[in-house]
Amino acid sequence: MSRPRIERSAGGVVVRLIAGVRHALVIRDPYDNWGLPKGHLERGEDAETAAVREVHEETGLAGVELGPELGCIDWYFRVDGRAVHKFCTFFLMHSAVGDLVPQTSEGIRECLWLPLDEAMRRISYDNAREMLQRAAERLDDPTTAKGWSDDDDGA
Repeated sequence: MSRPRIERSAGGVVVRLIAGVRHALVIRDPYDNWGLPKGHLERGEDAETAAVREVHEETGLAGVELGPELGCIDWYFRVDGRAVHKFCTFFLMHSAVGDLVPQTSEGIRECLWLPLDEAMRRISYDNAREMLQRAAERLDDPTTAKGWSDDDDGA
């Protein structure tokens, strides 16, 4: 039995304050599951750069502010009969402005801002939900959320 191929990805838990309520950005993938924007690291790219790039590529959202690392999730899957072990590092991110445009060319069917509690219920994947929970905990720390209080009524 061959060892699984290792792949690395990065993504973001993007938050925005809308009408005084913390919202998280969630995406609907090609499998009709709800998750967080993420994707593979390109050659020579670090996880931070990849996370910001992937958020933009999947949602059209530009100008996100990168925050602290939230952790890494991993899972196994098969491609052409070969096992792959994927590791994905997530970062807390902030977006004060900008419209969401689901990038269908990236397989994204829909993207939404949802209040954190509703986003927790909507997320299809347990490991992604854990990253959202970690983000919520970090946001409760006043030093993490410093400067992330711009209210934007346009979701």
